[in-house]
Amino acid sequence: MAALGAAFVCVLPSPPAGGGGAGPAALCASILAVAALGNLYTSWNNPAQLTGWSADGGDPCGAAWMGVSCAGSAVTSIKLSGMGLNGNLGYQLSNLLALKTLDLSNNNLHDSIPYQLPPNLAYLNLASNNFSGNLPFSIANMVSLNYLNLSHNLLFQEMGEMFGNLSSLSELDVSFNSLTGNLPISLSSLSNISSIYMQNNQLSGSVNVLGNLSLTTLNIANNNFSGSIPQQLSSIPNLILGGNSFLNVPSSPPSIITPTPQGQPDFPQGPTTAPNIPEIPIDQGSDKKQRLQTGLLIGIVVGSMAAACVVLFSLVVCLHNFRKSKDGGISESKDISGSFAVNIDRASNREIWDHTRQDAPVASSVLPPTGKMTPERVHGTNGSIAKKIKVPVTANPYTVASLQVATNSFCQDSLLGEGSLGRVYKADFPNGKVLAVKKIDSASLSLYEEDNFLEVVSSISRLRHPNIVPLTGYCVEHGQRLLVYEHIGNGTLHDILHFSDEMSKNLTWNTRMRIALGTARALEYLHEVCLPPVVHRNLKSANILLDKEYSPHLSDCGLAALTPNPEREVSTEVFGSFGYSAPEFAMSGIYTVKSDVYSFGVVMLELLTARKPLDSSREKSEQSLVTWATPQLHDIDALAKMVDPAMDGMYPAKSLSRFADIIALCVQPEPEFRPPMSEVVQQLVRLVQRAGMVRRQSGEDVGLSYRGPDREGGTADVFF
Repeated sequence: MAALGAAFVCVLPSPPAGGGGAGPAALCASILAVAALGNLYTSWNNPAQLTGWSADGGDPCGAAWMGVSCAGSAVTSIKLSGMGLNGNLGYQLSNLLALKTLDLSNNNLHDSIPYQLPPNLAYLNLASNNFSGNLPFSIANMVSLNYLNLSHNLLFQEMGEMFGNLSSLSELDVSFNSLTGNLPISLSSLSNISSIYMQNNQLSGSVNVLGNLSLTTLNIANNNFSGSIPQQLSSIPNLILGGNSFLNVPSSPPSIITPTPQGQPDFPQGPTTAPNIPEIPIDQGSDKKQRLQTGLLIGIVVGSMAAACVVLFSLVVCLHNFRKSKDGGISESKDISGSFAVNIDRASNREIWDHTRQDAPVASSVLPPTGKMTPERVHGTNGSIAKKIKVPVTANPYTVASLQVATNSFCQDSLLGEGSLGRVYKADFPNGKVLAVKKIDSASLSLYEEDNFLEVVSSISRLRHPNIVPLTGYCVEHGQRLLVYEHIGNGTLHDILHFSDEMSKNLTWNTRMRIALGTARALEYLHEVCLPPVVHRNLKSANILLDKEYSPHLSDCGLAALTPNPEREVSTEVFGSFGYSAPEFAMSGIYTVKSDVYSFGVVMLELLTARKPLDSSREKSEQSLVTWATPQLHDIDALAKMVDPAMDGMYPAKSLSRFADIIALCVQPEPEFRPPMSEVVQQLVRLVQRAGMVRRQSGEDVGLSYRGPDREGGTADVFF
């Protein structure tokens, strides 16, 4: 097998039949497979127990790497169950084109399962780890998959419609996670399935989609399923349904039937929630008298309950009329308790989003809370305790007083920045924790959006992605609306590119590619993983925060639900800054996921050129970055002149050209021609992979780029 250092350009081939093959395609697949294994080894922190493994290339088939099996030079199996592995799964698994078996169960692996998995797997076992996030949608394309076990992890969200093409799947185990929502309709397409294990999750709704499957084992115990149990399920030999809320309970086995005590009348058994009726002494000499006494007592109890209901109803009506008359028929209070509680009652605990905005839904089903749903108490504008809400809010509640102390009364010295919804302040807490507090400007919220605030908080607090700034807390007290985020301390991409000459020198070519890739992954998560999709609508370099390692963290995710309704006439600053907005928004006010793709293309242009999207200080033909740059993206000589001078020509010419190709796709004027973010991620991943291969060949550090065409017209060595 060729080593990683080969100067060979690999274009991902179609999977060869049977995993074999020879020639350049097989060589390319071998190189990519070794790179993927090396990435795995590094992601596991180079565990010493994996004998034979190396992060620097080698031959896993010829050198007998532990747990790796091959067919010829193709890696077909990885079995490393119970090896004490700690880390994540990296980002190159999709390059293992010949892999049929992947068993990494019973380890300490964590983070989310990568979106892209080996496409030709027949056996996948990741059970008993600490994986979080959701089921990766790439499972939908594994048409050869026969066994799938993701049990005993920390997976959440809905399962997603990913089973339509998995006709070979015979066993599915997602038990002991925190999965939510209804069962996917595509489960009904599993024509070869025999065993399904879904117990101990938070799944809900009907189980009708399981009715026509030819199952021998079905365990869906301890969920939130409701409705009727399909009659077809009664024929399943191993059927476990307990711990749900079904309307019709299957016939119980004879062994658990409680016999009627001798001499006690044979009354039908009522609902288990019915009030307990005290036992009546039985007159053995008169059954008729005993029945009359029992009937009388039941009548008294039922009549008393009915009377109590009438009194309670009358009291509620009186209180309602009193409040209505007191407020002159229309309550002018801004207390959010009333309308918010009504809105939540009408919505589903599984999915709550603004149905009036089809272009920007925000999912509360994006991430469920861990554990039981505990209703939170809402503080109204007058500080009173409002009704309990049913939206699960996983973020921590803060008081206004505690945030005032932490931000020094929101003083100017604590100000970090300002956006369309309000200002952001640095908050230093007594325990040493540093957070960022966004103080929402009440003038930017309509009455409905004030009432909707906690629904949005519930949604945002459950967004989980390494490239998204996590929401950790909120405050709804005394008319204030505040959001508390983790503090990312190295500033924004916008400030580093445009206002810090010293820090911009740290943005090497490889660092810029990683920033682009991390931001693209965050958008891919919002667009293609969250259900329903989340549109950012305000993507710009000022909303990309960088940590000390210059890893990107996208901020303001999910806040589009707090912006004014599109029907109202508002500034474009609300939905996206000038220079970043897609043409369709400027023309019609329509904003979709493809509009986010356009904005991302503009951010990539910023990374490439260090120019602002709109710059009135430049001559007229260069004021709009997209207008000026687009005609030059496919001209290598013009492209070289566009590159940020701070890089001093240190970049690979081939990589630069491909980076520009991605930009050109993203900023196309017609939204239907822009690629989805998953495709953008794939192309950026390949750029980063190639950079890594060259780095290992040359022995350079991660942050070192390579000189392309110099300014004298000559060219240096190019590795691509």
